[in-house]
Amino acid sequence: PVTRPPPAVSLTRTPRKGLEAKQALISELRQCVDTFRHLFVFSVANMRNDKLKGVRSAWRHSRIFFGKNKVMMVALGREPASEYRENLHKVSQHLRGEVGLLFTDRTKDEVHEWFSQFREVDFARAGNKATYTVSLDTGPLEQFPHSMEPQLRQLGLPTALKKG
Repeated sequence: PVTRPPPAVSLTRTPRKGLEAKQALISELRQCVDTFRHLFVFSVANMRNDKLKGVRSAWRHSRIFFGKNKVMMVALGREPASEYRENLHKVSQHLRGEVGLLFTDRTKDEVHEWFSQFREVDFARAGNKATYTVSLDTGPLEQFPHSMEPQLRQLGLPTALKKG
């Protein structure tokens, strides 16, 4: 007798979105193609949700989509035969990695100007380059708690705890 492996059991309580959600995204994207005059593909690096909320609130007159790239490709069309509107298959070729779609009635110059001037200050994450040099004098560093000693040592600072 042939034994079959037991069926896979999902341990998550989050339900799958399913076909209806994908079809809703496709219809929303196509509706935006009909509504707005311009479509921009933009990429993000180290995206944080609260920063994206700020961009969304500044561009309330427009529509920003972050979704599955494959589903967005289907909505726009992957090749000339399946595209929703003329030349939209060219947009699908740029949907790789962490990218989003911005539908707007603003001009290309307005969009480029706003995003080139947009800057948000944020805490550094691992892998970010320091923007300035920090130097510490030899001697007791009373501005740091003793619990930071392992982190300072990891950064290459010779440390020793006294009365700590």
